[in-house]
Amino acid sequence: MDRDDPEVLAHLRAENAYINEELALLKPLTNQLFEEIKNRIEETDISVPVRRGAWWYFERTREGLDYPISCRVPSLDDERTPPSIDPESTLPGEQVILDENLEASGHDFLSVGVLSVSPDDTWVAVGTDFEGDERHHVTIRPLVSQSPVTDELDDVYYGFAWANDSRHFFYTRVDEAMRPWQLWRHELETPSSADVLVFQEDDAQYTVSVGRSRDDAVIVILVGSSTTTELHFLSANEPRDPFTLLEARRQGIEYAVEHFVDASGRGWWLKVTNENATDFRLLARLEGGGEWVELIGDRPGNRLDGVDAFKDFLAISERNDGCAAVRIVRILEGDDPFGANLIERSRLVEGDASPSTVALSANVTYDTPQLRVVITSLVTPRLVADIDVESGESLVRKQQQVLGGYEQSNYVTGRLWVNASDGARIPVSVVARKDLLVVGPNGELSAKGPSPLLLYGYGSYEISIDPSFSSLRLSLLDRGVIFAIAHVRGGGEMGRSWYEMGKLAQKPTTFSDFVAVARHLVKESWTTPGQLAARGGSAGGLLMGAAMNLAPEIFRCVVAEVPFVDALTTMLDASLPLTVGEWEEWGNPDASASAYRTMKSYSPYDNVRASNEDGSVRVYPHLYAAGGLNDSRVGFWEPAKWVLKLRDTNPANIAYLKTEMGAGHGGPSGRYDAWRDEAQVLAFVLSEIGAATP
Repeated sequence: MDRDDPEVLAHLRAENAYINEELALLKPLTNQLFEEIKNRIEETDISVPVRRGAWWYFERTREGLDYPISCRVPSLDDERTPPSIDPESTLPGEQVILDENLEASGHDFLSVGVLSVSPDDTWVAVGTDFEGDERHHVTIRPLVSQSPVTDELDDVYYGFAWANDSRHFFYTRVDEAMRPWQLWRHELETPSSADVLVFQEDDAQYTVSVGRSRDDAVIVILVGSSTTTELHFLSANEPRDPFTLLEARRQGIEYAVEHFVDASGRGWWLKVTNENATDFRLLARLEGGGEWVELIGDRPGNRLDGVDAFKDFLAISERNDGCAAVRIVRILEGDDPFGANLIERSRLVEGDASPSTVALSANVTYDTPQLRVVITSLVTPRLVADIDVESGESLVRKQQQVLGGYEQSNYVTGRLWVNASDGARIPVSVVARKDLLVVGPNGELSAKGPSPLLLYGYGSYEISIDPSFSSLRLSLLDRGVIFAIAHVRGGGEMGRSWYEMGKLAQKPTTFSDFVAVARHLVKESWTTPGQLAARGGSAGGLLMGAAMNLAPEIFRCVVAEVPFVDALTTMLDASLPLTVGEWEEWGNPDASASAYRTMKSYSPYDNVRASNEDGSVRVYPHLYAAGGLNDSRVGFWEPAKWVLKLRDTNPANIAYLKTEMGAGHGGPSGRYDAWRDEAQVLAFVLSEIGAATP
């Protein structure tokens, strides 16, 4: 479909009118939910300030405004504690870096994909996208009293790195298939036509990204496919020098690096790699060369996600018992700054509930005695804390406030384990009002009886859907809905092997896992088919469509947002964004008959059926599908075609389509519009599963 075709646009607008008409009776509930969402959120608020150089950086939000305001305030020379800032007032010396509300004026959509302050704190690069197509227009703006410059760049993708001279910077551009494939260098006060192409990746399965090391020593190019990576680097002090290859790509070998300078001034590379490891290991070597030395070996089931190097310690991100976790380990004095037994010497940062999520927050300063983390769970509002590396003390900087009152003890969270058809145990994170569940002596959960339930899933790209708090979700929980996340294979929750068991030829495992969880929840009286809703987006929308085809009778309704449901057709078209680069995830059906058969067997659009295996008429769950006209990741035509096929196959099928006419993959950009969209989705779900009344 051509998004500029008047007939296509007329059809999508007609679909939008149709869903609004059909859900008109839900308007009072939608409005009520919107007010509930809005009234729980501190609309005028401030983020925890982050120290970088001579400034504290933070974001403001103000009641009635859709977008954040990025600000900074001067710091004291030895100041370590973030300044206390009243959201209602302005601090002396406070400077607005970017007010996105002013940027968005006159536009229906805004996404800021580049926001980068120069190393000398005098310039800020701003990349704006007003369509949702992820192509940014970059301007360079003064932050002190210097004269403005006229530098402007178009079609800039994500990824941006200043050189230390604050005069040169690097950025990426995409090809016609939206693949970032080129790295360019720009010099301030020169026309973009004079920019220098410094790197180009011609292999369509690889993408290019760029970044700076935390110690400000190097600029790194990451060239990667789904299974293979390669890095190039140069000194951030010498932006005109050629990049140096660190290690050449080898098929199936992934690696990422961190740069570290020890107390003696020696530069080190720290490398996280899957070479000779399933769940990755950590190696180190001196910058000038030599042998790599293993610091952390492979720990099957405990995926090593990454390492962040600071002057006096390392922060290790990993999967621990299926949850996101962070370890801190001190750097040692002497010739060997890392020493032995890093895991044994480390300190694990833990949350207050199980399952919980602990992840690194903004940590831009290399020389710091503290590590900032975010801690959350399905019942724990987002908490930002600085961990004192020396003492282990947790210094709470801010915890998300839920206006109107929130009592954590009124809710219960936990984890179930469901047996898949092949015997694998699938973790399921759940949360509900405590009056709906029974907590056993060892913390195990069971349901007191069937309740309305919303089951969420994703299961692709080794992405983990970690349990986190959402005040928006309270509108479900307070109405007696149980919320559950099925951590199905294809995701990364349980390590690399968990991902590999749900990709390529084994992709159908992702879908059967989700159905197994749904059937278990019904069998064990957590819910009933008439009370069970499912939700997922993007590749999770593929999961929704496949689950609907596998077990249409088990779900009352499904929400599929920007769903990848015409998977086979998309993977056969190499000209579409992402297709070639994702053959390593899904398979190449154009080159492999077995890959074609596998995708044909599960692609939701291709498997819509009018009848069940026993010959009875197939009636699908009621569907709410959403797309974005400017989506460069999942074409808007995929949900549009799918909805029409469901209706054409059986007029009894109820399928709605909502298309954001001025947005892309992420939906509306303004927070109030996003809340209104969420309110409509929740109203649909609650009305379908019989839980509209608190």
